[in-house]
Amino acid sequence: MNFSDLHPNIRIRIVTSFLTRLVGMMIFPFMAIYFSDKLGQALAGVLLFVTICAQILMGFYGGYLADRWGRKKVMVYGQWAQCFAFVIMALANSPWLDSAWLTFVMMLVQNASNGMINPAADAMLIDVSTKENRTFMYSINYWATNLSIAIGSVFGGLLFATHRFELLSVLTLVSMFTLFLTAYYMQESYHNIASSNPPVNGTGIIKDLINSYKQVMTDRRFLLFSLGGLFIFSIEFQTSNYVAVRLAKEFVPQHIHLWDWFSFELTGIKVFGFIQLENTLLIVCLSLIVTKLIKYMPEASALHFSALFYIVGYAVIAYSNSLVIITLAMLLATIGELIHIPTRQTYLAQLVRDDARSSYMAVNGLVLQGARIMGSIAISMGALLPSMVMAILFLIMGLTGLLLVRNVVNQLTLQHTPNPPHAKEAAQ
Repeated sequence: MNFSDLHPNIRIRIVTSFLTRLVGMMIFPFMAIYFSDKLGQALAGVLLFVTICAQILMGFYGGYLADRWGRKKVMVYGQWAQCFAFVIMALANSPWLDSAWLTFVMMLVQNASNGMINPAADAMLIDVSTKENRTFMYSINYWATNLSIAIGSVFGGLLFATHRFELLSVLTLVSMFTLFLTAYYMQESYHNIASSNPPVNGTGIIKDLINSYKQVMTDRRFLLFSLGGLFIFSIEFQTSNYVAVRLAKEFVPQHIHLWDWFSFELTGIKVFGFIQLENTLLIVCLSLIVTKLIKYMPEASALHFSALFYIVGYAVIAYSNSLVIITLAMLLATIGELIHIPTRQTYLAQLVRDDARSSYMAVNGLVLQGARIMGSIAISMGALLPSMVMAILFLIMGLTGLLLVRNVVNQLTLQHTPNPPHAKEAAQ
């Protein structure tokens, strides 16, 4: 299967997401520094927290609307809002105007519109894909995401401080290009809107929105699958926070000598930066190879063993102070990540109901947000507990998540066996 064989909507979404994220990574990761310099560190943290909350809340509303209006309509409205926000952000950082507060307000609009777009876009990818090509689709999308992050982060570090206006201007042009492709070339993928989900107006919309998500929150299999994903993914976020602090304190600095003309001091911070770089480069270089290998693996086995690699790899990183062991553990964790992410998304597509896909994807978006929150807790726990105990806790949490996911996958497997009665009994 090739990229050109995918539905046009998928190709448009992957290309536009790559371009938007590529330029966005040159800007948004550095906004914490910008707001800290302009408004103070304490206030900057509060403002960034507000933007995250706005994205989460609008994600729920966007998912609700996409299941009633259609995916394309919500994406176009959201993209219009993003274009407007980027234009004003560029002006607020131009030679003619320098306003941190206007930048914040427009960043709030941008995050809210992004939250509105994402559930509709995720549901659209499921709408226009098939069980046979979803793993390939998600693998390509994951590769493009990490490539854009890798390139954008490097250039952002070089250009953000001195060329912020130019970067925001480029992002505005990319956003307009995305709006043009979405409005004129993307096809509506949800065709059963009017009959099954009539629009609700006035005060009834709040009640209807709550009822919509009540149905999602009573889907036991989906909730178990999401909880399992939360436990598994939180290991990476917890080690990303905790390991950086641990290595800075526990790793004994070493002097590395290369021949007689070059030497440098290897510190814990440098080791952490090295394994982060290793993870990014491995994902970019191995994604397409691993994608081809996944085709020859049973999906359930691929999901389970890749999660095990992922969990064990990060648990070892949470404890070891050996550069060789940490490097090998990151290799194991990255291979697990490359297999697990697209395979998990393929199973997720089977779990969501056809008439509420965007609502499901909005709730699924909380998995990574929750993992980030749990990641911040690990730093405080690491101040009280030794690294061995922390590694064991990560391992237990990851294995618990794997067991939850395995339970749901087994139910799905039984549901699709040739003997329907037994499958129904097993699912109940």
